[in-house]
Amino acid sequence: MVFASNNKGKLKEIRYILGDNIKSLKDLNIDIEVVEDGNTFYENASKKATEIYKVCHEAVIADDSGLCIDALDDFPGVMTARFLGENASNIERNNYILEKMKNKQDRSCRVICVLVYYDGEHLLASEGVIKGIISKERRGTNGFGFDEIVELEDGKTLAELSSDEKNKISARYLAAIQLKELLNDKKDNFK
Repeated sequence: MVFASNNKGKLKEIRYILGDNIKSLKDLNIDIEVVEDGNTFYENASKKATEIYKVCHEAVIADDSGLCIDALDDFPGVMTARFLGENASNIERNNYILEKMKNKQDRSCRVICVLVYYDGEHLLASEGVIKGIISKERRGTNGFGFDEIVELEDGKTLAELSSDEKNKISARYLAAIQLKELLNDKKDNFK
């Protein structure tokens, strides 16, 4: 299977859960950036899966994920990686969110990941969600994206967890476990 991303952090998480036989776009010399213009994580992930399938003709897993902050009406949501523009850094995005949250009492948030599998015939989708709060400052050095500002129930941010700890609780992990079950069912049902 092909994972429709060149994000090394995401690829590492997916391989951790689904196995090292998952190929990246780079492994297949595919250099395509699918425009994520959907209104939902599912729309973006399914678009990526079907577009990449048209190029490689192999089963594809694609994801879309993001941070939804309750006090900001689920902002940044599907725009998590792009709300400050394509060239903004994780630090710039995280600092922007921290500034917007400065005077908010409700700091609750959700990290959502939708995974879509497409093999040219069957489309399967799964979703993982973890809940947390927006921390008061950036903390931790392990991780990527908004990991350094999402604080879990134990008081640690996602970026303060080891890779193994994060890989066992992340929204991508939860979505991948669910997808793995759907794929196992698929073997029995789609013959």
